[in-house]
Amino acid sequence: MKLKNLSALFTFALLLGACSSGPSNHTQGIYMLIDTSGTYTKEVDKAQQVINYTLAKLQSNDTFVVASINTGSFSEKNIIAKMTLDDRPSKANQQKRLFKQNIDDYVTKIKSSSYTDISGGILQATDYLTEKDNGKKTIFIFSDLKEELKKGYVRDIPFNLKGVRVVALNVTKLKSDNIDPREYMDRVTLWSKKVESSGGSWLIINDLEHLNKILVQD
Repeated sequence: MKLKNLSALFTFALLLGACSSGPSNHTQGIYMLIDTSGTYTKEVDKAQQVINYTLAKLQSNDTFVVASINTGSFSEKNIIAKMTLDDRPSKANQQKRLFKQNIDDYVTKIKSSSYTDISGGILQATDYLTEKDNGKKTIFIFSDLKEELKKGYVRDIPFNLKGVRVVALNVTKLKSDNIDPREYMDRVTLWSKKVESSGGSWLIINDLEHLNKILVQD
């Protein structure tokens, strides 16, 4: 083959590669799971702070979902509020206001649950974020990380968390943890292993002022 033809083929290959790669996807998909069991409902004001702060940081085409993790969390019924922000700033601001109102309404009516279905929540969140296909996928777990399932519920199912960040927020200590701190460490270790063995990354943030590191756009 002549050198001229080789050069033309090389140029065509470069152009084809550039077209196939396309622009980078910098959008965020955030799915926040809220624990409403027992005395943890007293922490709901901190959950509101996280939600409000997240709303302020989101940009066009970002997705945000907030859901409770009580009985049967692997269901759309547990979703409290959800949205994908519009490209138009005026419309996006309207969406944020409605989202905040839905959360505020929920908080005024919140009731303590006897169960905490963290696994079901993660399964639901993963399915939702995979379908939305944002550039960054993050699951917030606002909980003490103690899972309590209703009798008969099966959650021994492997996660598929490749490319997903799982961030545990406000992991408070239980009364029993004060007696035996190993219980707290065991819960944290259990969930970190579950997430990382499923291809995800794990992080705990108990100081909510550090939340900005998670929400910074690339």
